[in-house]
Amino acid sequence: MQAFLKGTSISTKPPLTKDRGVAASAGSSGENKKAKPVPWVEKYRPKCVDEVAFQEEVVAVLKKSLEGADLPNLLFYGPPGTGKTSTILAAARELFGPELFRLRVLELNASDERGIQVVREKVKNFAQLTVSGSRSDGKPCPPFKIVILDEADSMTSAAQAALRRTMEKESKTTRFCLICNYVSRIIEPLTSRCSKFRFKPLSDKIQQQRLLDIAKKENVKISDEGIAYLVKVSEGDLRKAITFLQSATRLTGGKEITEKVITDIAGVIPAEKIDGVFAACQSGSFDKLEAVVKEVDKCLADGADEHLQLISLCATVMQQLSQNC
Repeated sequence: MQAFLKGTSISTKPPLTKDRGVAASAGSSGENKKAKPVPWVEKYRPKCVDEVAFQEEVVAVLKKSLEGADLPNLLFYGPPGTGKTSTILAAARELFGPELFRLRVLELNASDERGIQVVREKVKNFAQLTVSGSRSDGKPCPPFKIVILDEADSMTSAAQAALRRTMEKESKTTRFCLICNYVSRIIEPLTSRCSKFRFKPLSDKIQQQRLLDIAKKENVKISDEGIAYLVKVSEGDLRKAITFLQSATRLTGGKEITEKVITDIAGVIPAEKIDGVFAACQSGSFDKLEAVVKEVDKCLADGADEHLQLISLCATVMQQLSQNC
């Protein structure tokens, strides 16, 4: 009997160790999930309308609409990286709350899915669904859904024409938000059915504030010249600036980010290279210009793609000089 009991006690130990191993692996996998990196563009995307930067007119109108839990059809246009998609997503989160957001919002990138079939199937089927449910926090929930068509200026004319009819027919249950860079590429019947808002490029001061805030939260060291040059090369596109900042952080490995690092990341032609080309052009010497072209060509052979524009410029000048000779 004692031997039998001993045998049972021995046989019960391995499963315990196995369970511990499973628990340990589950814990480690949970840690791995926690440590999953997130692009800073998504991590610091505005969560509410008030966090949208430098678009005071748009924010003021949207806040009035949100107070009444109503929204017209919208058309956001302007340069990339100015907050168009972030603004409508933030407004939708405030309208529906986190519980109903996924059920009430359909987001499509019209540059990938831009044909008439998409409008007839995905958009039309989603627009015809009835809405129900209320918010758990007791706030008023609007009785409609939102369809977001990003990069709508890439949609075909036939798809835009089909969308016009859908917007009319489903106006009681669905609101549409068209987002584009060029409003001239949207047909007139669509623009006349939407409230149009132009998003202006972000000012240098606003960009610097956002970038310094992100750098502080991520413990990134960046020089004042680096921040100023980062704002300059991004040209009002905050998304591009944040992406460059994250790439530069990975490249430097915790060291201070300088203007040279930003130049390498952004693929910008260095100022001294441009000055060298202009100096060679002003000298009027074919030999000096040929030497500059060969130097740039060598850099290109080493993998410096940003010198393509310089080669084109040098080739044009060389051709003009040879014709004059």
